[in-house]
Amino acid sequence: MATTNDLKNGLVLNLDGQLWTVTEFQHVKPGKGGAFVRTTLKNVLSGKVVDKTFNAGTKVETATVDKRNMTYLYKDGTDFVFMDGDTFDQIPVPAETVGDGANYLLENTEAVVAVHEGVPLYVELPVTLELVVEHTDPGLQGDRSTGGTKPATLETGAQIQVPLFVNTGDRLKVDTRDGRYLGRAN
Repeated sequence: MATTNDLKNGLVLNLDGQLWTVTEFQHVKPGKGGAFVRTTLKNVLSGKVVDKTFNAGTKVETATVDKRNMTYLYKDGTDFVFMDGDTFDQIPVPAETVGDGANYLLENTEAVVAVHEGVPLYVELPVTLELVVEHTDPGLQGDRSTGGTKPATLETGAQIQVPLFVNTGDRLKVDTRDGRYLGRAN
């Protein structure tokens, strides 16, 4: 338990059985009436953002979310198995929890796995990953009908749009949040 005076960005609250991360907070002391705290909360699982106001000094239940650096090992059925680098514990993470990040996971990829009471909540991949192009058609000079891009299949099986000069076998930097091409990797 904590009070609203202890709120800070990144703190995880347990409100009505759901986990919410504090993304913004502001203590307000109006000229009339009691002080209060205005917060912006983000649901840990769904990503939904809400504004909530608490009276100053109100007790709120905090939740401990353990963020650990882990390494992706392999896929087991629909689960992705990650290993904690410190304890060598292996935990299965369901595909729904990994989400779209599964499109960019290669074996031995480092990621941050957030765990609450033994249950994996979400997986944070590095913002950029270097991946090899498995297949892409050669770009035709003068073909600008697609805005100068063409589809490419990465070694993970993900499809992204790349510039016409990219060839099969090139190593690219990819933004894991939205699948954007960021450039060639050295």
